Amino acid sequence: MNLLSLILVFLFSFNTSTALYKADGKASYYADRMQGHRTANGERYDKTLLTAAHATLPFNTFVEVTNVRNGKTVVVRINDRMAPSRHRIIDLSRAAAAQIELIREGVASVQLHEVPDDGQPEMATLVSEIKPTGKK
Repeated sequence: MNLLSLILVFLFSFNTSTALYKADGKASYYADRMQGHRTANGERYDKTLLTAAHATLPFNTFVEVTNVRNGKTVVVRINDRMAPSRHRIIDLSRAAAAQIELIREGVASVQLHEVPDDGQPEMATLVSEIKPTGKK
């Protein structure tokens, strides 16, 4: 990674505007072998929780991820970093990927929308404490 990329990642790591983040791109998900490894915010990765890695969004930001192909959505909490990439904009936990039917393809086109701050306390309970049941 060159110096300019590092500077841009640093500058965009701070959410200083009131505009909510939106982006279109590709999503993938963590390999099972990452289970239990530390994430960038110090937590242990748990493939059964609805979490994700993003290059620039602040930790504990909640993002709605929509699979463009099938319209399925999931809300995830950002708890890890990923290197800036031309190919992917987010890496999802296995549980989050399963909710939007991303497991088979491995990579899918998605739309990201940040959940407003006023909705985040409820999301914290839904996303971080309740594990998906696998039921549809």
